[in-house]
Amino acid sequence: MKILIAEDDPIMSAMIQKQLEKESYELSMNKDARDALESLNNFEPDLIITDILMPFTSGLEFIGIIRSSGIKTPILVLSAMDQESTVLEALSLGANDFITKPFKSNELSSRVKTLIGPRQKKS
Repeated sequence: MKILIAEDDPIMSAMIQKQLEKESYELSMNKDARDALESLNNFEPDLIITDILMPFTSGLEFIGIIRSSGIKTPILVLSAMDQESTVLEALSLGANDFITKPFKSNELSSRVKTLIGPRQKKS
C-alpha cells in the first residue's frame, strides 16, 4: 500500500517515515504540498497524509486541489492547529480524518489502517 506524505517539519517527517516504513508501507515523502502535487501524478497513493501549515501551499489548499481534481483517495490531516474551525474546514474540504500534533506513533498507525483498510480489501 502506498502513502503520499506532505510534511515540512523534518523531525515530524522522520518520525512518520520511520513508523510507516516499519509497517511496510511504500512512501512518497514531500517537504510541502507543491512537491506532493507533483508526486501525485506518478505515485497514485492509497492514502494521503498532509500537514496544514506548510510553505507555498497550505494543507487546506492542498485538500481543495485534490478534491476538485476528482481524486477520492482518503486524506489524513496532521496539524498542531487543533482549533475547531480548522478541523471543520479540513473535513468540509474533503479530509477523512484529523490528528492533532503531537501524537503517538500507535495512534498514527491505527488511523492509517482504518483509512486504508477498505482499499486493501479491493486489492
